[in-house]
Amino acid sequence: MLFKFKSKAAADLIMLEADARRLLQIMIGDDPVKGILPVQTLPDVLAKIDVAVQQDEAMRLARSQNAQQAETRTSEEEPEPALPAIRLAQRAAPMQQMIQRSIREESDIVWGV
Repeated sequence: MLFKFKSKAAADLIMLEADARRLLQIMIGDDPVKGILPVQTLPDVLAKIDVAVQQDEAMRLARSQNAQQAETRTSEEEPEPALPAIRLAQRAAPMQQMIQRSIREESDIVWGV
């Protein structure tokens, strides 16, 4: 399933379901198939995405540093689960741009309609 985000301020943004649901969880704490982000909420939504991207980058950096120290670990320790190859920053960038444009032009964002 695809999610199509629409705003009068930007071109439609089409995302795969998994990526869209992940961003919706970050933005509104839920992942409904249909919804609206009123322009008044967009600055807060953008801040939530920025925080999540920073946390993802910090986690990737920590994992990278842990991997460099892996030689000192014992073989009994369980390896950490692999992170997705595509960073959250890459997945979130188009949405961040849409939100920024929508804020400037005072336009809501809708999906599933």
